[in-house]
Amino acid sequence: MKRKLILFLATGFFSLHTFAQFDTASIRKDIKNFQTSLQDEYANPYLTPLKEEQQKNFKGIQFFPENLGLVLQAHFTRSNSDKVFIMETSSHKEKKYHLYGSVQFSIDNHVYSLDVYQSLDLKEKKGYENYLFIPFRDATSGKETYGGGRYLDLLIPDKEDIILNFNLAYQPYCAYTEGYNCPIPPPENTLPVAIKAGVRL
Repeated sequence: MKRKLILFLATGFFSLHTFAQFDTASIRKDIKNFQTSLQDEYANPYLTPLKEEQQKNFKGIQFFPENLGLVLQAHFTRSNSDKVFIMETSSHKEKKYHLYGSVQFSIDNHVYSLDVYQSLDLKEKKGYENYLFIPFRDATSGKETYGGGRYLDLLIPDKEDIILNFNLAYQPYCAYTEGYNCPIPPPENTLPVAIKAGVRL
């Protein structure tokens, strides 16, 4: 997902806000920019992961309607462990991550948590040192969204309170084409609720 990350960094999708700075207009702009950038990536023959034949029939990325109810105040907790976590992938290869921490948040008065990871390979590359990754499944997985889960990206926050915007959740390349090595969310990153925000099938 390196090319996607470059797009996100270039357009500022990683800017984190404290809850006190929550700005509906700014959040909506982030969502619109995210959707436009993702559509542009898949339509661009130099950036798209799609094979030439697939490009001819591709109807574009599909999104859930904007859902500001899934722009959530979250608490980020950093892990004290340096243990290497081996994450399975769609190609049955393994990728090494550091379990960097977790985010806790509430949906409909129920508290949930997702683990946050840092790629050991990616953090060695200039410009990616602060990149974090949240792979997850939810009750839409395999129905309204890709069965292999979706992803959220963020940078290492400098505060414990962050905004978690599920409208920026995207599917891996493996949802649309073959030949990629897409991380599979660990079982503990499965949410029992339907996250109807972000990219869908």
